[in-house]
Amino acid sequence: MVIEKAASQLEALGNVTRLRIYRALVRAGEEGLPVGRLQEKLDIPGSTLSHHLKRLVDTGLVVQDRQATTLICTANYKHMNDLIGYLVNECCADQGCGQAAAGVAV
Repeated sequence: MVIEKAASQLEALGNVTRLRIYRALVRAGEEGLPVGRLQEKLDIPGSTLSHHLKRLVDTGLVVQDRQATTLICTANYKHMNDLIGYLVNECCADQGCGQAAAGVAV
């Protein structure tokens, strides 16, 4: 993962509203959530939701799929795992102890 991409994704998740949106989508699973349901679930105005979803889509953390008249939002689990892996893979790198010292299994 390129450091700029990781920084952009972490910056996007650094906003409370975007983090709430992303967490709801991660919890929803691979079926995702229709935008209307996501709006109801989080009690966010439509324009605010649209603004924050655009940022998450632009960073690759969320994908959107139109099914007839419904827009389905889904967490991009590959990009989520890439971001987590990018951080975890650096654990103790300068000390040479690797992930075992942190008790992390990858």
